[in-house]
Amino acid sequence: MNRIYLDYAATTPLDPEVIRAMEPFWEDHFGNPSSGHTTGQDAARAIETVRKKIADFLGAESREIVFTGSGTESDNMAIKGLCDALRDRGNHIITTAIEHSAVIKTCEFLETRGFHVTYLPVGSDGIVDPDAVQKAITDQTILISVMHANNEIGTIQPLEAIGRIAQSRHIRFHTDAVQTFGHLPINVGHLHLDFLSLSAHKLYGPKGVGALFIKKDTPFTPLIHGGGHEEGRRSSTQNVPGIVGLGKAAEIAYRDIRTEQNRIRSLRDRLFSGIRGQIENVRLNGHASKRLNNNLNLSIPGVEGESLLMNLDMEGIQISSGSACSSGSGKPSHVLSALGLEPADARGSLRITLGRFTTEKEIRLTIKKLTEVVARLRAVAA
Repeated sequence: MNRIYLDYAATTPLDPEVIRAMEPFWEDHFGNPSSGHTTGQDAARAIETVRKKIADFLGAESREIVFTGSGTESDNMAIKGLCDALRDRGNHIITTAIEHSAVIKTCEFLETRGFHVTYLPVGSDGIVDPDAVQKAITDQTILISVMHANNEIGTIQPLEAIGRIAQSRHIRFHTDAVQTFGHLPINVGHLHLDFLSLSAHKLYGPKGVGALFIKKDTPFTPLIHGGGHEEGRRSSTQNVPGIVGLGKAAEIAYRDIRTEQNRIRSLRDRLFSGIRGQIENVRLNGHASKRLNNNLNLSIPGVEGESLLMNLDMEGIQISSGSACSSGSGKPSHVLSALGLEPADARGSLRITLGRFTTEKEIRLTIKKLTEVVARLRAVAA
């Protein structure tokens, strides 16, 4: 059976160009980048080349990029590192109710350590109101953390407006850009950011490598101590093949960003039009236009989400019901609940995310199979 993969928000396959770029660093250039000899320095130069590349894509300086093991680690580093460094100045954090668990769980941990967190609600379209951010600020606020685009519903947040508020109040600003780096143009200066988290495996790079932008002169306490790697900000021998893969993946993504995003948006719109034309009472979750080009999050009344996923998987269609990091929890998505969906509607929702290798034929087959499966499940339920 030919499988149709439509879960690109969970992870992406490695691009063949990325694999080829990484291969020499498993064999010929295997050195420890902290070693002083030629083999080690070859690896060190490769890391610095990628560091500059990532910085250029973000409108940052090379020294502001720290390589990490994942987007989750980057989120933890930014939030915990800033809060520890500024603990004497304040203990209040502002975030949203629909953040990734890497941010939500980190904030919940900090609440056990004496910090106060405001979890701002979002509208039914999934967007946080910048005025609500402004009103939540107190004289103890030291950090605002708002994701660039949501991993479940794809809604893009008004970061520039929120960043202006943070800057005017001298509050540090972090964003989780794991879903947007390589998919949307990003300039950390225009968005007034102090921290930005990203991950390689969401843009056709390898798993186990990410990066964190830390604006120069931003107070920060490292989470990991040891040999002083990454200028003392993240001790641990660097994952050289992974970093090289991240660099090549970012290069490909930004090289083709305009044409690829237009292509994916066209396929997504065709998919949505086809589903809505064949299946009754389908609801789009999240903002209709201020969303990632590859994302559809749909509620389909009359079917249970897990049954729908299992039946689609048996038909060779691979999609998800929400965040891959929270799958199997049995609970309704906290993101969809924050939008005001009833538990039954939240459990009956699908996240369909397209990517670089999605074809028109796959879109046609997905519409056909999804229509058949929903009709079958609705008939059983009736």
